[in-house]
Amino acid sequence: MNPRIACFIYPFIFIVLTLPASAQKAFLLSGVVHDESGAVIPGAQISLRQSETGTALSETSDAEGNFRFSISSTGIYQLEILATSFKPYTQAVTLDANEPEAKLSITLAIEGSTQTVEVTADALAAETTSTQLGESLDTRKIESVPLNGRSFTDLMAVQPGIVPQNTAQPGAVVMTGVASTPPSGDANPGNLSISGQREASNGFRVNGSDVEEDVNMGTSIVPNLDAIDTFRVLTSNFDAEYGNSSGGQILVVTKSGAAQMHGSAFEFLRNTALDARNYFSQDRAAYRQNQFGGTLGGAPFHKSVMLFGDYQGTRLTDGIDTGDISVPSTAERSGDFSQNPLAGSVSGPYWAGLLSARLGHTVTAGEPYADVFPDGRIPQSAWSAPAQALLSYVPQPNAGTALFATAAQAENLSDDKSALRADWAHGKGTLTAYYFLDHYSVDNPYPTGTGGASLPGFNATSNGLAQLASLAHTVTFGSSTLNEAHLSFMRNANAVGQPKGGVGPSLASQGFTNIVALKPSTEGIENVAFNDFTMGVDTTALVQTENIFQVSDAFSRILGKHGLKAGGEIHANQINTHPDVVFNGSFAFNGSETGLDFADFLLGVPSSYTQGHARDFYNRNLYIAAFVQDSWKVFPTLTLNYGVRWDRIRPWSEKFNQLQTLVKGEQSEVFPGAPQGLVFPGDPGVPPSLAPGRNDIAPRLGIAWSPTASSGPLDKIFGETGQTSIRFG
Repeated sequence: MNPRIACFIYPFIFIVLTLPASAQKAFLLSGVVHDESGAVIPGAQISLRQSETGTALSETSDAEGNFRFSISSTGIYQLEILATSFKPYTQAVTLDANEPEAKLSITLAIEGSTQTVEVTADALAAETTSTQLGESLDTRKIESVPLNGRSFTDLMAVQPGIVPQNTAQPGAVVMTGVASTPPSGDANPGNLSISGQREASNGFRVNGSDVEEDVNMGTSIVPNLDAIDTFRVLTSNFDAEYGNSSGGQILVVTKSGAAQMHGSAFEFLRNTALDARNYFSQDRAAYRQNQFGGTLGGAPFHKSVMLFGDYQGTRLTDGIDTGDISVPSTAERSGDFSQNPLAGSVSGPYWAGLLSARLGHTVTAGEPYADVFPDGRIPQSAWSAPAQALLSYVPQPNAGTALFATAAQAENLSDDKSALRADWAHGKGTLTAYYFLDHYSVDNPYPTGTGGASLPGFNATSNGLAQLASLAHTVTFGSSTLNEAHLSFMRNANAVGQPKGGVGPSLASQGFTNIVALKPSTEGIENVAFNDFTMGVDTTALVQTENIFQVSDAFSRILGKHGLKAGGEIHANQINTHPDVVFNGSFAFNGSETGLDFADFLLGVPSSYTQGHARDFYNRNLYIAAFVQDSWKVFPTLTLNYGVRWDRIRPWSEKFNQLQTLVKGEQSEVFPGAPQGLVFPGDPGVPPSLAPGRNDIAPRLGIAWSPTASSGPLDKIFGETGQTSIRFG
């Protein structure tokens, strides 16, 4: 099926078919029961029932009046408390996944009165138990922030400790086999510095699935903003559950369906008619952006099976103003450099002989060009054949004697993304499945990031398809034990900088000889770089596909004052790259011969010529981790969080052992003819990853203290219980 058509179909396919979809997160609902005087009430019978599914849990408050529930999913819960000599207590609690634990303080009235209270767990409150630093945004907060582009990664910059700018160039090939592949074509990949760490040191998870693009280390998956339930960034002091990234942990949870059918639709518009012309430009560049879509959720088949689908389409036409580009003047295009005298001298006898043949008189090596062309004019008889063929691709000046500018060309983006999520609440827990699909296409008129032209006529396209499929099963065993099993597969395929404009004419037809096009499918107008502009087909395209297979499990249990959790995860990562390393060649003219780059071009004396070839590369990596942690409520106002994480990190290997390293004095047995010291995987002591894997042990410790005072100045400072929090770790 065409990916673009699929994007429209998947959000609404549950009308005819139930398709599972995503990972679930466990939550803790805890509290303390006391009377109106503040004395704790032990032995209270507490029940918790989810309003939509009817799933019920029960618990008894301990000797200090405390109770805790492990909950498998968000939603509206009815909390009921019964205690001897006290009136029944009912409370509606809404959990929205902002925090791993919601804490309640409940006062029971003496028999004779009845009270019903509605509480939303995301109300502003001090964090008194968790020692992880970071902020959370729920749906309401997300919708209140104006975002140009509707990407959750733009929300990262509103949080403290995060630098709001990055240094990456979208759609650029950084080096051979390394391309910048922004999600959805041009969305922010989230490569921001968090807590002073590198831009590439962040981890990204959507519904518990690893969605990090492992080349540039940004996110590959950007769900529709209207489908995001909560967005959280942990900036430091993570629990042992999180690791493998020294920067931040970016956690996204998507919305689930509900018992009632509900939905939304949107359209965001920006248009050229609403824009002003750039003061320094002759024309007003086009700008048309349409973002449209919607969501639909409900339980069409059974109240225990809730579905949620979403779709978003983006159509963008972004006119690009080139600004003033220095180009040859009309006189220089005819070979007249009298207004810009030639410098330099003839380099070498071979070139002197060629020049003599063209001019019909003797030219000697080392002869100044001021003597070779005394009037400053280079006759067409001295021009090279490629220069005569390619001259028409150099634009005429239109903004001055030797300046060119245009805003007529535009970058066109088409992006379609959709997702479908299913949650089945059964007697023991919740089975959740999630599928996401994002297909984009970009047509860039000036693909300079992939070695392409800065002049019109040589556009290149980039196309991508990102997919995420995950399945999670959360099972509760009583009110104090919970297990979360999760598996997922993420695939991100991109074809960056694929030549389009200028493709077709052969190198021979342009006057080039003895150059073999190593990639005939993209043979076209030769890439030529001048001091101020580049023309011709782009040279460093890349096709890159990444696969991530992930399996994880986490077991949680509440034992008295301890909230224990242990688990592990395995990631198998694959990155398949198919690079274009200037397969068809590229010339550079910088004036090294005559002092003027365009004069060198007319004569056919390049400063350099580059042509390369590279084989496809298949990177492989296996990552294993395990952790154990405890949240110990030492006192009602003091919580100690501690744990340890083990990470088994092995350097990347290559499927066909296309790696090499240096070992002084060793002769390769894999390739006996290789120079001494150059060894390969398979040689004695050389593993497939060149370096052995290592075991990293990371202990964690955090303390959360909620001080309180009953009187005096400290009472004014700390307030009541739970109003002040001091955390460190």
